[in-house]
Amino acid sequence: MNLKKWSAVALVVVLVAGGGWWWAQRGDTQALGYRTAKLERGGLQATVSASGAVNPVTQVSVGTQVSGQIRDLYVDYNAEVKAGQLIAQIDPETFEYRVRSAQADLDAARANVLTAQANAAASRANVSRAQTDLAEAQRGHDRNLNLVAQGFISQSEADRTRALVASAGEALKSAQAQLGVSEAQIKSAQATVAQRDAVLAQAGVDLGRTRIKSPVDGIVIKRAVERGQTVAASLQSPELFVIAQNLSDMQVDASIDEADVGRIRTGLKASFTVDAFPGQTFEGEVRQVRKAAQNVANVVTYIAVVRFSNAAGRLLPGMTANVRILTDSRENVLKVPNAALRVRLPGVEPGGATPPADGSPAPAVAAGPGGRNPMGEFRERLIKQLRLTEDQIGKVDGIFAGARPQFAALRELAEKERPKARERIMIDVRARISDLLTPEQKPIYATMVAELAGRQSTRGRLFVLGADGKPQAFDVRLGISDGSMTELLLGPDSPATAALKAGTEVVVGTQAAAPRTASGPRFSF
Repeated sequence: MNLKKWSAVALVVVLVAGGGWWWAQRGDTQALGYRTAKLERGGLQATVSASGAVNPVTQVSVGTQVSGQIRDLYVDYNAEVKAGQLIAQIDPETFEYRVRSAQADLDAARANVLTAQANAAASRANVSRAQTDLAEAQRGHDRNLNLVAQGFISQSEADRTRALVASAGEALKSAQAQLGVSEAQIKSAQATVAQRDAVLAQAGVDLGRTRIKSPVDGIVIKRAVERGQTVAASLQSPELFVIAQNLSDMQVDASIDEADVGRIRTGLKASFTVDAFPGQTFEGEVRQVRKAAQNVANVVTYIAVVRFSNAAGRLLPGMTANVRILTDSRENVLKVPNAALRVRLPGVEPGGATPPADGSPAPAVAAGPGGRNPMGEFRERLIKQLRLTEDQIGKVDGIFAGARPQFAALRELAEKERPKARERIMIDVRARISDLLTPEQKPIYATMVAELAGRQSTRGRLFVLGADGKPQAFDVRLGISDGSMTELLLGPDSPATAALKAGTEVVVGTQAAAPRTASGPRFSF
């Protein structure tokens, strides 16, 4: 009897515990609430944030090509200088002595030229005398030959005069050779003069380099030397001054993250602030995106040059600037809070079909809020901006027609394989279109492609509370974002078009309601 009684009690306890657990689970489920926000319609701007330094557009580092002691300084910080103006002087005494030594060497070399010329004149006189002696010996020999023929003198006398003729000939050759040596000595002395003249010119150049002059008109923004300081220009020219050519036209060298550099192009508008003037915004324009990567602590960045006018001279070189570059903008678009895109409700799946994301011809021309056909929109832009001929229009239409089946085939691929395959198709389409264009059209087309590169659409999921208070999921396509709001791209065939409109409440988060204490008992074991 006792065993049956205790079994019944145990059964009651189990049932009560199970009921309490079920009630608690039911209460927790019912206590789950949702935080919502409204979809809005309005303008949207996508920007890239970066930091950089304010620098002059052109600044020149002035150094020295000779070593020595700074004797005089003629300018200081913030001094305005003109091109060619003397700004510093290196002690020239050593270089003046070098010039004097080189001048003395040059004078000695010129004297050697005169000596060689005198020797050459003497050699020419010797040649002339040898020629006269040879001629006289030849005449005497000829007379002796006639006398021998007439029998007035012996043959031995003719032989003697013949020997005199040969000796005079050899003497002439020796004199001529000596003349050649003298003329060569003249040329050698003249070459020595040219060499000494070059040494003198170099010494004069070095002497002139002791006078440090400004290469440009500008303002001295840095002075790195003091009077009496010794500078050495052995392997690298030491920096004496830095001169900014124009402080009314300056630039910000902004470091752009590699993830954002694809959205930056020349001509984009930019704004920036500096700590020196809080609350003030300065306007500029991207003039250059440098291709050289900067790798600091394994973080890769690229330099974007933002030019701006500094007519008032308020901004100074070296100031830190917080830059925002406007990469894209939209007017009158449907916007969703970014918090709504981060919500994940397990078990809630979209009831309709997923909007086509991989069948469009280009991510840059995704369907807009008005339900425009992306291929047609891109085609119209090509025709209008590039002024395509009828033949080019026909070929572009053929390229689009050939790409449609390729985009349709992307649906058969795995989700993770689609982006790369889609990009390969886009690269081929853009290349084929580029091949059709004239040299005048290609730069405009390149600008269009760069502009549209930042407009790639992505996928997202939104949750809307239905009439029964339960969330409904909708897969959507997203456009540009300003960091807090994101553009919704709703085509006419999208299931979300009818449900998502301006004013629609979307789930941005969940919250737990207050615990239910009066609805039922609590059990503790």
